[in-house]
Amino acid sequence: MTQATAEALGDFGRAVRDGLSQARKSIPARYFYDLRGSELFEEITALPEYYPTRTETALLRHHAGDLGRLAGRGRAVIEFGAGSATKTPLLLAATEAATYVPVDISGDFLAQSVAALARSHPGLRIVPVAGDFSRPMDLPALPRPLTGFFPGSTIGNFDPRAAVDLLRSFRETLGEGARLVIGIDTRKNARLLEAAYDDAAGVTAAFNLNLLERINRELDGTIPVDAFEHRAVWNDGQGRVEMHLAATRAVSFSAAGRRFSMHPGETIHSENSYKYSLAEARLLARASGWEPIAFWSDADDMFGLHVWAAAGEGERS
Repeated sequence: MTQATAEALGDFGRAVRDGLSQARKSIPARYFYDLRGSELFEEITALPEYYPTRTETALLRHHAGDLGRLAGRGRAVIEFGAGSATKTPLLLAATEAATYVPVDISGDFLAQSVAALARSHPGLRIVPVAGDFSRPMDLPALPRPLTGFFPGSTIGNFDPRAAVDLLRSFRETLGEGARLVIGIDTRKNARLLEAAYDDAAGVTAAFNLNLLERINRELDGTIPVDAFEHRAVWNDGQGRVEMHLAATRAVSFSAAGRRFSMHPGETIHSENSYKYSLAEARLLARASGWEPIAFWSDADDMFGLHVWAAAGEGERS
């Protein structure tokens, strides 16, 4: 492959080419989220097995008063990985925000979400940013200080070292006086965790397999999607749920300008979802330039909602 061809692939193509060339094949989870992937993920959030969304939503609603005080009233809210922004109105109401900046990698899905939010909040200033929040980014000109919002335990998609780097980047992007409202999933029974990522209706399986469909659509792929199956397993040693696409037979295919082959049982590692105890979450905060100032969980400790302040500027919880 020539250098010019490699550059023409774009980020997605390079990630697929490089990831499938490894001995242990993997593709970064951020590439799940084309328009179809984003739609499927929204279906996942409503599934009975998928506890994070409803639990986090209940926490945001129940602790609205404290959220408004601790996250800062009247500030612009920056949401990293906005998706459909279904939880966002709860934080916007709690903080009485006048400006909302949703950041999402799927521009098409972001446009749909913004249009819906604009209809339901006609007085809200919305400044969408289509981009990859996992990389350094510039925000539009906004009055400071700012409040960041990172719900859904998306931080769990990053290994702990990358999570620290990402949270440090958020700290730099949001600037002095910032607050961060972040949802972090907790360690719990392996059966509950695996069920949340392998639902009975098969929606999560479709979400995972859509990554292969996207490769075929966008990168001239010839992957036989029916030769792969979805797997979700709890890795206790790593403290994470892993999602894989496992070959059910020997396959050979093209993608991103290269040929690949896989033997039966070989997998493409498509996602990690790390789970954190409260002590681990607070360590994550302090390692990345944040100071924990509040934490709430449900009665069964299924999910945690945290408020962090830029280091050295908040009261210790």
